[in-house]
Amino acid sequence: MTDTDTDDVRTDGGGGIVPPDDETPTWSERKTRSQGLARLTYEYFERSRREDQDLRQESSYVERDVLGFPAWPHETIRNLALTSFFIGMMIFLAAALPPHIEGPANSGQTPAIILPDWYLYWSFGLLKLGPLNPEISLLGGQQLMSDQTYGVLANLVIVGAIAVVPFLNKGSARRPVEQPFWAAVGMSGVIFAATIAALSIKNLVPMDPKLLLDLTFLLPFVGATITYAVLKAMREGYMFELNRRYYRLRPPK
Repeated sequence: MTDTDTDDVRTDGGGGIVPPDDETPTWSERKTRSQGLARLTYEYFERSRREDQDLRQESSYVERDVLGFPAWPHETIRNLALTSFFIGMMIFLAAALPPHIEGPANSGQTPAIILPDWYLYWSFGLLKLGPLNPEISLLGGQQLMSDQTYGVLANLVIVGAIAVVPFLNKGSARRPVEQPFWAAVGMSGVIFAATIAALSIKNLVPMDPKLLLDLTFLLPFVGATITYAVLKAMREGYMFELNRRYYRLRPPK
């Protein structure tokens, strides 16, 4: 093999073999991986390793969150450690704070307070928007629809808005600071879910129901404004650091 052939050796399995080094498998190990998914997986990780090594040699500026680490053993061991920690915490809480089990249900008695599961509180709160149901003067001060129908339509509007957002925001940003507006929209939705859930259990909240209703729609706008202002102030410095790191890793030719 000439020097030219050696320089043209590829690391993706397309017409050549990976240059031998301390981490390259032996011939027998390579033979067992020569077909099917095993070979494809081996070539993928070997190519990633070689590209990572070349990038480290060409650049004087290396940062962990850009280059990353191999899935095995680094990422696998880290994920196993995190998984074990959270499983241990759940077992500890289940043993130290066991949930209280109520008595058997009485089918002949209606409970004083009827609530859905906690993750449906936001939907249950939308059914309690009766005070916002307008009264039409042309109908003699009567409502166009019942409060129950009004709450169901509110659910359809909210769920429809959530379904439309991904089609409106089709950017490639991966961090909230890169798109402050959409991050503010998301924060307002999270806050609204919490406030409308509190409205659904207004009988248990020590607050004036009218004040609670006002805060339900006011706090999301306040939270969105604060989120947008903070991320907008951080964005310039963040983009400067991101561009500086990118061009130091991949200097323009």
